[in-house]
Amino acid sequence: MSSRETPTEPPEPDDPTWSTQPTYSNLGEIRAHLLPSKACRSRTPGSLSTDPQPLPPPLPKKILTRTQSLPNRRTPHASSIQVQLPRRPFLESHSVDESQAEVGPACPPAELTFGLTDGPLGLSLRNLHSPEAVHAALAAWQLQGLHAIYARLRARLMGGHPGPCRPGHGFRLLDSSPCVESGDALYYRVVRVHEDAWHILVAKVPKPGADVPHPWGLELQASLSPHFNLQGLCGLVPEGTLPGAPWRGAVALVAEVPERTVAQWLVEACTQPPEEFVWAVALVLLQLSAALEFLEAWGAALVELRPENLLLAAPRGCVATGHPRLLLADFGRVCLQPPGPPGSPGPHAPQLGSLLRQLLGLAAPSTTPLAAGLERLAAQLTRLQPSASRTRGALQALLWGPGPEVRDRGAPLGPWLRALGPWLRLRRGLLVLRLAERAAGGEAPSLEDWLCCEYLAEATESSMGQALALLWD
Repeated sequence: MSSRETPTEPPEPDDPTWSTQPTYSNLGEIRAHLLPSKACRSRTPGSLSTDPQPLPPPLPKKILTRTQSLPNRRTPHASSIQVQLPRRPFLESHSVDESQAEVGPACPPAELTFGLTDGPLGLSLRNLHSPEAVHAALAAWQLQGLHAIYARLRARLMGGHPGPCRPGHGFRLLDSSPCVESGDALYYRVVRVHEDAWHILVAKVPKPGADVPHPWGLELQASLSPHFNLQGLCGLVPEGTLPGAPWRGAVALVAEVPERTVAQWLVEACTQPPEEFVWAVALVLLQLSAALEFLEAWGAALVELRPENLLLAAPRGCVATGHPRLLLADFGRVCLQPPGPPGSPGPHAPQLGSLLRQLLGLAAPSTTPLAAGLERLAAQLTRLQPSASRTRGALQALLWGPGPEVRDRGAPLGPWLRALGPWLRLRRGLLVLRLAERAAGGEAPSLEDWLCCEYLAEATESSMGQALALLWD
């Protein structure tokens, strides 16, 4: 058996087994010619042949493709994957199944997205040729979007309610001095701890010598659901729970942390320009009338309305320089006042008229339409004594319209009220555009945005007509 030996002499350049200057484009061919050929093996003297040896057949060229990711172990072949993934349209920031995205016109989706088809929008080819149908669809979606914005802003401004106190809660006093001193009470910040949850609440301590609160008013305050402009009770701090507390006995816990009273706020607010001060006064009275409207609906009324017992707090999620949130906290002077028939005098109208005159007299006279409207409202509160609901509607109209120029006293009442519908739809569209523009700029919502959104979401042609009639008839 012959063994493989290294040739003693290199092949000559004219050896037929080596090309003169070979050029290869295939790696397999190059490797085949680098190996020793049959001519390089040891042969017998008579076996050497001068016939040229043919080149080996070229190997098939390989095309290498760049992979998009690192290979995985045991990667299944593409032909073995038979499962077809469901097509999922992308709506806003999350993907949903088509069964969830396709909602009929009778049940519109909670949010309007650009991924919807024309069916849920209530539009068809026939409707597109009708401007009235297009306007009606846009108005309906604007109103629905306004309600959604209002609900989100309300949740942001009020925040999570801490809920009532329960056994096992611990308490710790944050400050030895009160954060706010009202006419009848002192407020101390307290931390309530339960396991890993904690809330900053306020202990409401009655002042020495203050009038004993009416038990019915405190029961009413404890039974009321959370309201944006009513002070909510969370329970009691038992006696002896806070060692070193500057009070004795059990005291009530409230959810909102006040910053000042309306009386203290007026000292600083009256130094503002007259136009800004009048606007701030209108927003404070609007919130007060909303709280009084809630009380009147429950058959209750305040015996005395005093600025030193009206608290102001910062709404959550708003800029620090925005308008404050008003809290009605004087439930010790609440009496039973059953609601009368529609059109009966409001129990709080005389007090609201007197308070409005007192506030307007603290600043320099203003010639703005809002100042003139507030003077007119103060006179109507004394003369007509409207309910807190009608007063709230009049303040909303003074702040955001419609103005007296829309009221045509010579026109019949029916056509004039129907003319308020286009105005309302226009205002809703402008408000949605304004909120979108501010949100795109990264601006935080303000309390005024939420109050205006609440007004335009709830307003009707009839309610706006009653407000204008109260102000200008």
